[in-house]
Amino acid sequence: MTSDVTRLSAAEQAKLFASGEVSSVELVTAHLDRIEAVEPQLNAFIHVSAEVALEQARQVDAQRAQGEISSPLAGVPIAVKDIVVTKDVVTTAASKILEGWVPPYDATIVEKIKAAGLPILGKTNLDEFAMGSSTEHSAYGNTANPWDLERIPGGSGGGSAAAVAAFEAPLAIGTDTGGSIRQPAAVTGSVGVKPTYGGVSRYGLIAMASSLDQAGPVTRTVLDSALLHEIIGGYDPHDSTSINEPLPSLVAAAQQGATGDLTGVRIGVVRELSGEGYQVGVSKSFEESLDLLRAAGAEITEVSCPHFPSALSAYYLIMPSEASSNLAKFDGMRFGLRVEPEDGPVTAERVMSATRGAGFGDEVKRRIILGTYALSAGYYDAYYGSAQKVRTLIQRDFTAAFENVDVLVSPTAPTTAFKFGEKLDDPLAMYLNDVATIPANLAGVPGISLPSGLSDDGLPVGFQILAPAKADDRLYRVGAALEKALENKWGGPLLSQAPELEVK
Repeated sequence: MTSDVTRLSAAEQAKLFASGEVSSVELVTAHLDRIEAVEPQLNAFIHVSAEVALEQARQVDAQRAQGEISSPLAGVPIAVKDIVVTKDVVTTAASKILEGWVPPYDATIVEKIKAAGLPILGKTNLDEFAMGSSTEHSAYGNTANPWDLERIPGGSGGGSAAAVAAFEAPLAIGTDTGGSIRQPAAVTGSVGVKPTYGGVSRYGLIAMASSLDQAGPVTRTVLDSALLHEIIGGYDPHDSTSINEPLPSLVAAAQQGATGDLTGVRIGVVRELSGEGYQVGVSKSFEESLDLLRAAGAEITEVSCPHFPSALSAYYLIMPSEASSNLAKFDGMRFGLRVEPEDGPVTAERVMSATRGAGFGDEVKRRIILGTYALSAGYYDAYYGSAQKVRTLIQRDFTAAFENVDVLVSPTAPTTAFKFGEKLDDPLAMYLNDVATIPANLAGVPGISLPSGLSDDGLPVGFQILAPAKADDRLYRVGAALEKALENKWGGPLLSQAPELEVK
């Protein structure tokens, strides 16, 4: 076995496993050793399920010995965001209100991961109930960015992105409600994909905003994301929003893109997702990537999506409204935390109040209050109803844009990773991190973020590609072509330039 197998891509690790050069147990052990070495600095995992992962690896090795390899990623370990339920493995959504809860069933994507022969290393950290852009709102402590331990790894899926970027796991599952896969990918130098809404089952995801939430891959290469996407995607009768159509050929699209030829591909630069408010180094990296796409044969034009500037406001009415409804179930009566009042009668109302007061963090409470207010009598039409009308206008912007171009592009986030505490006291400033990613969630279209270089502060920058609904393959073709051009320019993957973490 190579001495540094954790540095290989998931596809490379899978190839070694399939050829018999390494066992799945060896791959899992190498990553568990890496987790043990660097996790004290990162806190990317809430729970590491070492014995479970090793037992799954032994089963995969036994299958290989019988000549059975269940998927192109068989034998390769994976981490799962702790908002995805896992049977017999603790699932908390990074909230005290679910501390110690062990689900009795697997999410559909977890079932698919297990059937494909990917051992699960553990559950990754996140902002509580996926509410945040920095992974500073977890009940289990902050996750650090591997590029700079004093900076955030993005959110809400900072744990998954940090684990992949720090070589603790070659693959991870994230969820994206307003950018929670793509924004962490951007600030950690990893690849993150939000599939078409309904393209990957939501059954078994702890819901924050049901019309926006979408699970997807977090990896280090575009090909790895395509391979994982094909495993977890597809129709699920348990999910009423699931698309009953086959996935497009994502791996083939990534392989086509890797040839570096984008002749005939029309790329639209979104005018409203650039300019004022974007860090100079972010804009510079974006322009350099556009030059590489032109050199690959793509036709670049500017596209206007006039209602995109209203997306942030609409999102922060729709999302908390749906969250306040979804989180009503956490009441101290059925499962999870139960707190009884210290004095006075023990009534259902007082138990609910005490439980929710003790179990939810400040950001979750803030969004529940905002959402409940927006849905209240007398305000529904003025706030939630108006936000849904804006959502329709944003969907029409996408429809009009895609009549003229194949994909849309923008920087993934307006800035690089900021320092811990820098925006905690200013929720509105925190919310602005999602300005470029939110439109895709409101419209249900797919998006990918891949690293496009380093800003002037030496931190990673993300390049976002958006495609029409159910055309996820376009993300992989364009993304793989840009990735190849960038790696030729850099002489290797961007993560090879990341500072080495001190091994404990």
